[in-house]
Amino acid sequence: MRISRKMEHVHYALELGQSGQQGLSDIKLVHNCLPETSTDHIALTTQIGDLIMSSPILINAMTGGAQETESINRELAIMAREKGMAMAVGSQMSAIKNSEVASSYQVVRRENPSGIVFANLGSEASVEQAVRAVDMIEANALQIHLNVMQELIMPEGDRSFVGMLGRIEAIVRQVPVPVIVKEVGFGISKDNARQLHNIGVRVLDVGGSGGTNFAAIENARRPAAMDWLNDWGTPTSISLLEALSVYARGSVIASGGITNALEAAKALALGASAVGMAGAFLKVLRSEGVDALHRFADELHHGLILIMTALGTNTVQALGNSPVVITGETAEWCRARGIDLTSYAR
Repeated sequence: MRISRKMEHVHYALELGQSGQQGLSDIKLVHNCLPETSTDHIALTTQIGDLIMSSPILINAMTGGAQETESINRELAIMAREKGMAMAVGSQMSAIKNSEVASSYQVVRRENPSGIVFANLGSEASVEQAVRAVDMIEANALQIHLNVMQELIMPEGDRSFVGMLGRIEAIVRQVPVPVIVKEVGFGISKDNARQLHNIGVRVLDVGGSGGTNFAAIENARRPAAMDWLNDWGTPTSISLLEALSVYARGSVIASGGITNALEAAKALALGASAVGMAGAFLKVLRSEGVDALHRFADELHHGLILIMTALGTNTVQALGNSPVVITGETAEWCRARGIDLTSYAR
């Protein structure tokens, strides 16, 4: 029997891995040799919009919509509950169209009844579908994901994207939870960020390139691949700076190829208030097991505490105000795009 498209995505995400070219090597933290703090003083609590999160690490949207994916979401939800992390489910459109697979999403709320959970749909969704997705898992917020290039490469994907902004605006106005607009790995420009801000979107997840590559995944599924599109997209470091030129701190999530505490700390130092990770968690879970997954989450939190102590920043907000120097391709891009980097270093 042919495996589901959802499991194909999981298979190729693991097989192809992450490029690691998310641009965060261009970000240099300025060492503080007189930090005047202690690891006991560090607080990892953060805020995205109106949501207060006990960890800045978000388990970002991965999967759901097939019987085989329910066990993945169950283990991730248990980790979210035990480690105090928010968690997003994968696109729920399959469950909107076929209620038989709803359990693969609902397991997240069953395992984490008091946690912060994000629902997820694409920009093709109607207001009614968005409300159903939120109700399905009693979500605290709704992610609307943008994946134009993935759809264009996908043989069965959408070919028309007319009306995206209007549909998102209607959802923002009528859905009773905060709406987060999220790219899936191709980045958000300052021009798009301004468009989204103008229609009332108050939180962005930049989803830059450098992590799970959905262009490459869809090309792997195609009989006639368009490999020349595999490097499409804007790296996470650049997309984050583009978004922050429009959105205030406290309104931006960094994601796309972030795999360790140092990369997370760099994104938070630039001004992200949370860091989304998906591929790194999936890889550990599927290759090393549940115990390793929980150890990995502990290592991320411990690493952040060590880095924040070394920088003398007791809170995530303070980390976002610490000096960083931006170099390389990221700096060149920002200069060309008119994004001022001076304040970051000073």
